[in-house]
Amino acid sequence: MQMVKKIFLGAVLIWFGMTVFMPKKELYYKLEEMLAKKDIRINGETIKEGWFSLDVHHLTVSVKGINIATIEKMELFTLLFSSEIKIQNVLLDKSLMETAPGHIEVLTLKHTLLSFFRVSLGVNCDFGAAEGEVNLKERKLHIDLIEAKKIQAIQSRLRQNEKGWYYETSF
Repeated sequence: MQMVKKIFLGAVLIWFGMTVFMPKKELYYKLEEMLAKKDIRINGETIKEGWFSLDVHHLTVSVKGINIATIEKMELFTLLFSSEIKIQNVLLDKSLMETAPGHIEVLTLKHTLLSFFRVSLGVNCDFGAAEGEVNLKERKLHIDLIEAKKIQAIQSRLRQNEKGWYYETSF
């Protein structure tokens, strides 16, 4: 019994150490570097690292030199086996408002090791509330609009079933 306690305690300490001392800032900079190869830039951010989290404030996202969005706050919270990214107050460029919501209040992405190839998402924006899933293995995105409002601009891209409006695409 003592051996089991020691092994369990050792595993917990290793997990805790890996989570706390994980180079979260460096991983964020690596993401910026990978996006830069695709000509996507993230500028003007303020980064604050916590024990289990990374908070990034005041981001400006540009593609090929054109600013497309400003993000007030992005939070990453991880426990290694479960991670969550919460993006708050996203304002898109006016030129994109016909194809996407102009203001996104909250976008939440969640990933767990139990569903390794799936990322669940929830969003609250100008078009209403929505929930969905990204399947990384099959390379599919599915979003169900829960409270659809002001969807005329994107209605041609949506499909409807007995549950309501949804969006589906492959990437």
